[in-house]
Amino acid sequence: MVCKLPEEIRQNAEKSLALASALFPSEEWVSHEEGIFIAKSRLAGSHKEQAKLYREIADVRILTERGSVAYFLPERFEESRKGKRYADTVLDGVIVELKTISGNRTTLGKSFKKGYKQGLSMLETYPETITEHNVFLRLYTPFTVDSVRAKIAGEVKNTCGNGSCICFFEASRELYSWTYEELRANKKPALAEPGCGRGGYNAASPSGS
Repeated sequence: MVCKLPEEIRQNAEKSLALASALFPSEEWVSHEEGIFIAKSRLAGSHKEQAKLYREIADVRILTERGSVAYFLPERFEESRKGKRYADTVLDGVIVELKTISGNRTTLGKSFKKGYKQGLSMLETYPETITEHNVFLRLYTPFTVDSVRAKIAGEVKNTCGNGSCICFFEASRELYSWTYEELRANKKPALAEPGCGRGGYNAASPSGS
């Protein structure tokens, strides 16, 4: 990940709005704070749903404070699909599912796989609109970077989708991103260091991990 420049932020905001609006053409989008927009229909949910939304806002703020733009999608497409979960957000023009990890490596693998499948379900439903999907993991368990990379690489080994796994390590306050292609090829990670502010991500050398 590299630092996002103002022009890139503007373009990502336009791409995020375009994709969110294409998926939900009748939805109204409410500005929550800088870089975060929420589907109006989602603001009318139950107390439990609202609590979940605000936890997700706290997670995505890690990225919006670095220059990303997020649109929180409605919980469901339509009544006929109410039993099926879809990804949480559009972030910088890409579908992103958010997951928080506080368990062991088995939990890590299961959570990533669930997020991957949720994004994939949207891609399969709208193949002409969505071409890639990401998973964002906020890691409270003090895993090493190599351990997380190896676990996620194992989960995507036999897949063929496009996208990235973005990981924020609470213990070190470091942000990493790997494309699924890099993980399948077992390439070294890219580190996105904190402290870049709204300008975006500050990329370090992959060898610095």
